[in-house]
This record gives sequence, C-alpha cells and structure tokens, in this order.
Amino acid sequence: MTTLALLGTGLLGAAIGHRLLEVGISLKVWNRDPDRCRSLVGSGAQQCSSPADTLLGVDTVITVLRDGPVTADVVQSLGLLQGRTVIPMGTMGISESVSLAQQVSAQGGRYLEAPVLGSRPQAQMGTLLVMAGGDPELFELQRPLLKHLGSDPLRMGDVGTGAAAKLALNQLIASLTHGYSLALRLVQASGLEVERFMEVLRPSALYAPTVDKKLERMLTEHYGDPNFSTSLLRKDLNLFLREADLAGVDASGLEGLARLLQRAEGTELDAGDYSALHALTTISSDTSE
Repeated sequence: MTTLALLGTGLLGAAIGHRLLEVGISLKVWNRDPDRCRSLVGSGAQQCSSPADTLLGVDTVITVLRDGPVTADVVQSLGLLQGRTVIPMGTMGISESVSLAQQVSAQGGRYLEAPVLGSRPQAQMGTLLVMAGGDPELFELQRPLLKHLGSDPLRMGDVGTGAAAKLALNQLIASLTHGYSLALRLVQASGLEVERFMEVLRPSALYAPTVDKKLERMLTEHYGDPNFSTSLLRKDLNLFLREADLAGVDASGLEGLARLLQRAEGTELDAGDYSALHALTTISSDTSE
C-alpha cells in the first residue's frame, strides 16, 4: 500500500485526506492543531507529532496549508528530503511558489505545485480541478496520485503557472460574488422580485452556476458551515493584488473590493462562507454582530 504524508488537515486538507484513504492510500498526517487530525485518524490515518515525523517510509509529501510563508516554514522543518516530492495544494503567490521550489531543491527534494479549484464536496468526490506546475516528467509520475483527486489533472507549465491559474480563478470568485451581490441589492431595492430577475439571468451568457449556489445564503443571511471562508477570500484577493503588481498588471479596480472585504475582519462574517461578502454591500450593514 502506498503511504503519503499530508501536512495540513483543515477543511480542504481533511477532505483530501479522506478521499485518499477511501482509494486505498495510507496516510501519515500532521496539523498544527492536533485535534484537526481526529477525523482522519478515525478513518485509519496515522497522526504524527511533527512534520519531520511523517517522512519515514514515504516518498511524497502533500501540503494543504494556509499560505506560502506558512508552507515554506513547515517544509523547512522537514529537514533533508532525500529525493522526496513535495506537492503543495494550497493557494500561494507565484513568486512564493517559485521560491518554495528552490527551497525544496536545496533540501534535496523535488517540487510539483498542484493547487486545486473546489472545496470539501469536490475533494470528497474526487472531482477537484487540479492545476499543476513543474517538471513534465515529475507530473507524469505523480499523475496517478493526482487523478484520485481530480479525473483530469492538468499541467499548466513550469513552476508558477499553476499558482497563477489558481490566483486568477480565486480573483474571479471574488469579483463574481461581488458583482452578483451588487446586482441583487439593486434588484431588491427596486422592488423587483429576485426570482423574476433570475428568470432573465439564468438563460443569459452572464449566468454562472455559483450564482444559484450562493443565492439562498445571501437571501437568508446564513453564512455558517463554510467550504471557503471570507477571510480566505480576502487573503487570496490581496495575494492576487500583490502578484499583479509584481507582474506589472494594473489591478487597481480591485482595491475597493479588497477594502470592502477588510471590513469583515474581526467579525463573525470572516469565518463564514465567502458569500458573506453580500452582508458588506449595503451602506447600512452592521458587521459588528
């Protein structure tokens, strides 16, 4: 039985771990908060007390951590990698991924970035969209593993291209959610029934399935039990803005959205589903509850 190391067992990491266990892969798991490994241990994973302890008997290390700096610190704590492959699946900046690839090489390992689009349901079903960046030979070696998580993993190009694709997509999530929230607010203020508006939107070229997925949350203001939180959306949008600046892209039009999301910090909206952005698009909104 193949054994992998999984570092980071938050919402997405735990779902990825359960999927890998279901397809017969043995896991060694670590998380900064040990309690977050509990469900995976109950399903057969072996919990380790430190990242370095996960390396014995494994050739591949998957990380699903909050951001680039955290990932770099945890990977550094692994010590010498002795030819093992490190596959980060969390969102990080292009420059951060390139730097991490250099770090992994210096530690004697191989590197294949593989950020994913999707959340817990897609991870559990093996339908994530996998966007890899790195050596084509290494990608082919790891393709059977990646196919357990997404049926058609794609190599985007060299290291950094996978990170670029993921950041671009997460920016679209933020922009689409914001645009839809503004449209919904104006529709409601005019007295137009939301469902009548949706009857026009759904058959149009402007429609995206996520609109209906988030509609009920926005109308009922139920943002609990998130698959992807407001705080993570804000983090990724700010990361996109930083990388856009490094790439010479004028993304100043997104700065207002970044400031809007900043208003959620320190409130319960921050830990809620990212559709809580809708609670911010009204002048009378109160985010202190």
